[in-house]
Amino acid sequence: MLRFWITIIGLLLSALCYSAESSSMSLLDNRFRVDPSIKQITFVIYRAQSSQPVVLVRPDGKKYYAWRSPDNVRWYQESSMDIISIDDPMPGPWQAIGKVTPKNKIKLISHLELSSDVLPKRLFQGESLKFEARLTSDDKPLVLRDFLDRVKLKVTFTKFTENEETLVKEARPIPQVIGEFADDGQELDEVAGDGIFTVALPITSEPGKYRVRITSGNGVFLRAQEQEVLVYPMPIISTFVQSREEGVTNKLVFSGEQGMIKPGSIVGHVEHVDPDDNAITIQGSAQQESSKLELEIPYSDNIGLYSWTGKVFASEMGSNRPLIFPLTEHTYSVVEEVDIAATRRLQEQERLKQQKLMEEMQLIKMREEKRTRSFIIIAVGNLIALILGILIWFVRSKLRASKQVVPEMQLEMPKK
Repeated sequence: MLRFWITIIGLLLSALCYSAESSSMSLLDNRFRVDPSIKQITFVIYRAQSSQPVVLVRPDGKKYYAWRSPDNVRWYQESSMDIISIDDPMPGPWQAIGKVTPKNKIKLISHLELSSDVLPKRLFQGESLKFEARLTSDDKPLVLRDFLDRVKLKVTFTKFTENEETLVKEARPIPQVIGEFADDGQELDEVAGDGIFTVALPITSEPGKYRVRITSGNGVFLRAQEQEVLVYPMPIISTFVQSREEGVTNKLVFSGEQGMIKPGSIVGHVEHVDPDDNAITIQGSAQQESSKLELEIPYSDNIGLYSWTGKVFASEMGSNRPLIFPLTEHTYSVVEEVDIAATRRLQEQERLKQQKLMEEMQLIKMREEKRTRSFIIIAVGNLIALILGILIWFVRSKLRASKQVVPEMQLEMPKK
């Protein structure tokens, strides 16, 4: 009986070994089949470290290379990986020739689709909003981490121009990248590697009309979505009023624009830091039906530089859309108390000093001008004397010459 079970176990182990060997052997030729219904497919091919990119062979024998392939093929390569996307692939058996690692095998991604949230038609300059995009394969979330880490989705804003496609390249507006998606479980992204990409989209563009595009920048995944949005000026104004008197608090006032911000919806969160890096948090919310929020920041007479930053939350009027406005860092200083009387005295002394200096400079200028005039008069006088001397010499020379001329000979006529 014992011998029987030993024989059975031995046969099972032999079968398992043969099965594993057979599966491994079947992958050595790196073949895979593309179904006729597939309109777009992506191959993720793992190969030996620092090896050459694979050569992809179609069912009809035509070869695709990383450095030479038709327009419907996009090739992304790394030292140990090839990601190849093909539109309208030829149905049938394909083959990858190269140092493909049998451990990771070749992964196929078919019917890859990109979908995203729809941005509100009206955005506000300075706001930040959570924005998501999703990748699916065969209508299921794509969770292949090696591929997701290399997608590099980004959001671009381009100033709206009528008939942009008809303009020459140099005349077209330049797209501005304002956000890049991540699927890493950090910040606003909820779960890493779930195929949902998230970005805290900062609306930094100037007010106006824009064309928004969602694209991938790695050359493999070129799917893009597009919509038009309007960016309005920031609807909340912050005003800081610094106290100069002990016992009176500093004030930070947030005012919502009427017709844009829902009354009573403004909420403020501020982090205040003193010169010793001690931080305090100040929070508050507007009263019902009020479009203003006033926060009080404690007064301190410690000399140095203070700073504050934070966020303002509100709701858009009409749509009730939640709004978030991050606050950039603002600073203010506390300096030593100024003695007004002494300051005025010093200012008067400085004024008299400057006045005396100006008078001295004016006197020097007048002396220089007088000296210059004297030089000019002397030069002109000398020139006139020289000219007169030359004239006198010339006249005398003429007179002297005329006296020395011999009189003409006259003929005597005989007397009758």
